[in-house]
Amino acid sequence: MPDSRPRRLLTQNSELRKIRVWNWTLPALATRLPDGRTISTCPSAGVCAQACFARAGAYRFPAVAARHVANLAYVVDDPQQWEWHMMWELREDRFQGAWVRVHDAGDFFSDAYLAAWMRIMRTSPNTGFYAYTKEIARFRRMVEPDPPPNFRWVYSWGGRDDDLLTPEDRTVDVFPDEESIEAAGWHSQHDSDLLSVLGPPNVACPANNIPQLLKRQAGRTFREWQTEVDARRAEKKSRHSP
Repeated sequence: MPDSRPRRLLTQNSELRKIRVWNWTLPALATRLPDGRTISTCPSAGVCAQACFARAGAYRFPAVAARHVANLAYVVDDPQQWEWHMMWELREDRFQGAWVRVHDAGDFFSDAYLAAWMRIMRTSPNTGFYAYTKEIARFRRMVEPDPPPNFRWVYSWGGRDDDLLTPEDRTVDVFPDEESIEAAGWHSQHDSDLLSVLGPPNVACPANNIPQLLKRQAGRTFREWQTEVDARRAEKKSRHSP
């Protein structure tokens, strides 16, 4: 059987190339590997799962989806080789002084996977790394006490751990459009994805213009949407409590 592991791990699209950012990605939310195993790649996802841009559009193209599944299989089946491969690739000149976005889909789905990324970051001091994450409890335990100096992250509203967020945390919310961002007095990262971690706080992402996803979002931010869902669950639970 031919080896399906990608020769190069980090990729770029046209927008990221403009700002010297490279990208690593996994399948969004969960996926089934060729041998039948199902892996949850976003274990703390909340309402974001219902309006996830990485589960629509080009992400569903067969070649793109296959590449993301191959990435996940590599991480799960041969984590030491994957980690070494990533460290080795990051030694190339193109990554010196550049940035790597860890995930445009997927998240830090296990302690072991997050620990591997932290080792990779520490062995690549001339490269900046950043990430959006909903793994707040995991980051509280593993990252915040001693973060790699070249790692920046932003906690993303709309997940199961929203109640753990505080005003001191750097956070990002997904708004329906640029007009709603401006009206709320937040700061859009539309001009550069790096603004999510380097720009002013109260970071906002405008939702992707995907009609069915905008319809589900229904004019709310992800934070507002998640708050509504959590309130309904709490009310239902209280009604069924003895």
